[in-house]
Amino acid sequence: MWERRIRMWSGVIVALYVIPHVINHALGLISFEVMEAMRHSMKAVWGPPVVEPILLLAFLCHFLLSLFALYRRSTLRMPKWEAVQIGLGILIFPMILIHVIGTAVAGVIIDFDTGYEYLISVLWIAKPIRGVQQSLMLLIVWAHLWVGLHFWLRLKAWYQDWFTIIYAFVVVTPILSLLGFARIGRQLEHQAANNPKFLDHVFKPVNDYGAESLNNLLGLEFIGWYVFGGLVISVFVARFIRRLYRNRHGIYRLFLENKMTLRAPVGQTILETLRVAGVPHAAVCGGRGRCTTCRVHVGEAYHDLPLPEELELKALQRVNAEPEVRLACQTKPRRDLSIRPMLPPTATTRDANRPGGIQGREQKVTVMFIDLRGSTKLGEEKLPYDVLFILNQFFAEMSEALQETAGHYAQFSGDGLMALYGLQSDVDEGCRDAIRGAISMVERLAVLNERLEREVKEPLRMGIGIHCGDAIVGTMGPPSAQNFSAIGDDVNVTARLESLTKEYNVPLIVSKAAADCAGLDFSGLPQHQADVRGRDGDITIYTVAEPQNIIL
Repeated sequence: MWERRIRMWSGVIVALYVIPHVINHALGLISFEVMEAMRHSMKAVWGPPVVEPILLLAFLCHFLLSLFALYRRSTLRMPKWEAVQIGLGILIFPMILIHVIGTAVAGVIIDFDTGYEYLISVLWIAKPIRGVQQSLMLLIVWAHLWVGLHFWLRLKAWYQDWFTIIYAFVVVTPILSLLGFARIGRQLEHQAANNPKFLDHVFKPVNDYGAESLNNLLGLEFIGWYVFGGLVISVFVARFIRRLYRNRHGIYRLFLENKMTLRAPVGQTILETLRVAGVPHAAVCGGRGRCTTCRVHVGEAYHDLPLPEELELKALQRVNAEPEVRLACQTKPRRDLSIRPMLPPTATTRDANRPGGIQGREQKVTVMFIDLRGSTKLGEEKLPYDVLFILNQFFAEMSEALQETAGHYAQFSGDGLMALYGLQSDVDEGCRDAIRGAISMVERLAVLNERLEREVKEPLRMGIGIHCGDAIVGTMGPPSAQNFSAIGDDVNVTARLESLTKEYNVPLIVSKAAADCAGLDFSGLPQHQADVRGRDGDITIYTVAEPQNIIL
């Protein structure tokens, strides 16, 4: 976390210097005097003795930590924009060496002001090849800076609103900067042509320093090149050594939904493993832990995974993720595990930090489905507002029954609902609570029918199905309308039991599995083998004609 923060904020410090510096070049289109005036203003802010060393330190920190981040990567497979940013960033150091030596270092050692008159005279008149190099360097620095800023800021809502204006600024500014440099270059070239002593005056501090001393000073560039080459080579050597070490210290297998199995060395993140295998996977922020588009469901394997560090933890908390959900870019498994991506590979910035899809855990729960019988006929006999009045009272009573028996309302569908029991307890207690809830619902419906005796021609009837088993429980649904519910085969079975109450003409059907978990004696009740649509084999059920007679 500290390494990422230092790299980010050192980059921000450099950006705060580079952006106005590039704008300063563009002021050459107005006049040399305006250009120099802004340079003096910037020098007052960024000059020695305090701020300039901080700027140089920020640049070195950003470069060295970027090399460290390159070392930490287990694979060099990455999105094109990441490769471009890394490549440009590596090129900056060797290309900016002569610029730093010729300005900051030379200004301190020779003790003179390296203003635009001196710099542009060198780059445009004395050594135009250096002018081409520094112009290319400006474009490389600018591109690297804005690629990094874009893929950082695009997760911010305000950035999306201002993107068009920012994009225009990014494209136009370097063009104006080079045009400003060229205009002042031609202006100084014209002065030199009309005044033979002009260049002698401009280069006097350097000429007085002596040719040999100047060559020694410029020789620092080659030393910097050697240091740069050594650092880059050391990164790749260290990567190779690490790879050998990891291969000798174990691997883990990654099982995907499409039955594909991947093998990777311990210490490699899930995202890196997927990238090595060429498996498409969402990662809007490039695997930096800034978004959550790479999140995966790991199931019960989360017990064996290292605990999420601060960066990952904050990202997961933003989307209220369950413990079984982890960021693929931050998770380094030590043992085999199966994963299920939470978002498609085509996820965009809009999906970066918002919940979506299914986020849950596998748990044994008790499921209840309730349906009001004859609601269609009721709609034919009553006006819509009258039907709404009756349904509201029905659901109010069912809701009260759920609350008093520790039930959780999960879904609503027209004239029925789904409830979950045992979320905060074990499944046995959940089954007992569900049966108590069913008894309460039947009793409350009887009281409601007494109140509505003059409103309806026939008493309201209902069907209830209760079953228990494994399900995926958690927050699911579209981001704008999520709810805490459950899905799974046993949930579908429960819905089928509720529909069977019509065939058996009873208000309640309880599966044998739920009755056994509840520890209740249902031997005196009718027992049947029911065929559940979409599932192989029959399921044993109890039909309950009078739930209020069940002895708890």
